[in-house]
Amino acid sequence: MIGDLYADALAGESAEIEYVDGSRVPLEAARWSEPIDGDEELLSRCSSPTLDVGSGPGRLTVALTRRGIRSLGIDITPRAVALTRRAGGFALLRNVFEDVPHSGRWATALLADGNIGIGGNPAALLHRVRHLLRPGGAVLAEVAPPGTRSRVDRLRLRRGPLVGPWFGWATVSADDVRRVAPDAGFAGADCWTAHDRWFARLS
Repeated sequence: MIGDLYADALAGESAEIEYVDGSRVPLEAARWSEPIDGDEELLSRCSSPTLDVGSGPGRLTVALTRRGIRSLGIDITPRAVALTRRAGGFALLRNVFEDVPHSGRWATALLADGNIGIGGNPAALLHRVRHLLRPGGAVLAEVAPPGTRSRVDRLRLRRGPLVGPWFGWATVSADDVRRVAPDAGFAGADCWTAHDRWFARLS
């Protein structure tokens, strides 16, 4: 159900993110299909080849391909993968914790749009991604602004009476990503901001 609701949101249908306390916020998935201010700050730092984890409809994967940077998007939603391919990018239906092609040979791994939260365990996710990188490779992650409380939420997707299963999603602030980085095997993390978005480079 989570995949169906997310796929419908990518197609422009309304959906919400519901938290365990009952609060809800709109899932604005369609915005991930078009360039977002601050994308350039990530794209300009990517080296070939780049793995886009949780690539969604593929705006970053496609942009990298157009720049001549070899890139692959992975996502767990068939519609997202199809949208990426239709736009001219390469994408696979894949969970980052499953087998990923060219493991140990990626120069850059992208965790944009808050995807450092995938699985609700940032240290485990970053540890996994580190093993996908080649020696000297780096993770480029979008993080929450300084002062934000790092946390793990339980949430689900909802559209009217239709609901998906509960899952964990983490928020990591720019204050805390430097603490998380060594736990995942990285030497450290450098943060910067652009267009009201915050990013970190872990290497």
